Amino acid sequence: MDQVLIEQLNRWHEEDEQQRIVDLLLTVPEEEREYEAVSRLGRAYNNLGLYDEALNQLKKIAEAGQQDPIWHFRVGFALYHLKRYEEATEAFRTSDKLETGNQNTESWLKWSLQKAEKQQRQELRMAAKRAAAVEGSASEEVPFSNMSFEDFWDDSEYAKKAYQSAPPTDELIASIEEELGYKLPASYLALMKQQNGGIPKNTCFPTEDPTSWAENHIAITGILGIGREKSYSLCGDLGSQFMIEDWGYPDIGVVICDCPSAGHDVVMLDYRACGRDGEPEVIHVDQESDYEITFLAENFEAFIRGLVSEEEYDTSEEDKEVALYKVAHGKFSSLLEELCTPVSEVEQIDQKIRSICTRIVEEKGFFSFHADELSYLMYDVQFWLYTKSYPDTTREQYLAVYEKMIAFGGEFGQGGYAPGWISEWLDRRKEEGRIVQENGHIRFTDQFASEVIQQLREA
Repeated sequence: MDQVLIEQLNRWHEEDEQQRIVDLLLTVPEEEREYEAVSRLGRAYNNLGLYDEALNQLKKIAEAGQQDPIWHFRVGFALYHLKRYEEATEAFRTSDKLETGNQNTESWLKWSLQKAEKQQRQELRMAAKRAAAVEGSASEEVPFSNMSFEDFWDDSEYAKKAYQSAPPTDELIASIEEELGYKLPASYLALMKQQNGGIPKNTCFPTEDPTSWAENHIAITGILGIGREKSYSLCGDLGSQFMIEDWGYPDIGVVICDCPSAGHDVVMLDYRACGRDGEPEVIHVDQESDYEITFLAENFEAFIRGLVSEEEYDTSEEDKEVALYKVAHGKFSSLLEELCTPVSEVEQIDQKIRSICTRIVEEKGFFSFHADELSYLMYDVQFWLYTKSYPDTTREQYLAVYEKMIAFGGEFGQGGYAPGWISEWLDRRKEEGRIVQENGHIRFTDQFASEVIQQLREA
């Protein structure tokens, strides 16, 4: 490739304009694309999350790439995100041998090894579970024998209002099972007949593997009851089907617990190995890590018996300090920096953004946007900044670019987000008449943009 083209591609890469890289390189006839062009095309597809296409491109130059550590790294990156961890490990290991001492490669090799080992354990466990199901070895023991529930539940008014329903009838259980498409385990039914949904006093469960929540445990907010009336019930408006259909959780079972991350992770009954009428395992599903599954317990009873107090893992103060440092000193993403640079309406807008996010961390103890007042202000700020620089923005374009500002912003970022929150915010602002659409393009009304600017000035 000539030097002018290389410089252009480098500039777009730094600006995270991956689609422009793809569009330009695809104008070159395939038979005329040199090794470097195809390699960069593979990288751009990787950065766009199109990992299969990245692999397809990189395979075209496989023979020439055997001694190139960058080629092996890009192959490993695609394989890792396709959850082909053993193959990713081999690719990163080869890259590391060809270029020793590269810390980035070493980190990805370590993560791939961890994921591969976890994946192997899961496959062996599920194979054993399937074999046990075929042999008909399900336990006939009475659920929760010798376990007292006298001090199990939190009896706060919030717990009762948000989660607890009347004990389920056999007719209700049957209709819920039919709607979900799964037979609920006997231990879950036994607990729900004792109390139908609620918040347990012990809300943590130990794990062998780290998750986005913690290195050695997960936490739950509550246990969903059997019903439809309460939002936090199996068939409620924030229940299992909502999390699967609207939030993208895998359709492999039933969501039974929500978590403190407000949608970023859940606990599920996993029926993959046992079938829809069998005894499911209990798993944690991590949206922030591409819906990664972590095994928790062999069955629901074991999960309930294994819950422990959050006091055993209380790192809230340390976590809060880390989050406060992040929002005060973390480097903005390249897109957020670009959007802030031309702003003249608000002095030191970067400090105003940091000030709002500091208040969010002070209130929550962590850095995340949900449906509260300050989070909505940050949704407003990001939208105003983006549409100020890119006025011809459609709803689809904004939803696609949103994550590049703060959600996955690197140092000044949250490491993930729930798309549902952004869609709901957009819909609400449109219903309020604060966002208008003209010729397919969306923007704030002049009046509401002025209100957002004033809130920023006062931050």
